[in-house]
Amino acid sequence: MNIDVITSSIGAVFVLIPILLIAFVFRWIRLIYLNSEEQLKQNEKMIRLLEEIKEKNEK
Repeated sequence: MNIDVITSSIGAVFVLIPILLIAFVFRWIRLIYLNSEEQLKQNEKMIRLLEEIKEKNEK
C-alpha cells in the first residue's frame, strides 16, 4: 500500500508540472507586456522632454 501512495504521488507531480509550467509562461508573458507598456510611456515622456529642451535652445 505504501508503494501505491508513492506511485500515485509521483504521478500527480508529473501531471502538475506541465500545468505549472504553462501558468509560469503566461505570467512571464504578462509581465513582459506590462513592462513594455510602462517603457512605452517612459519613452513618450522622454520625447516630450527632449522636444521642450530643443524648443528652449532654439529661442
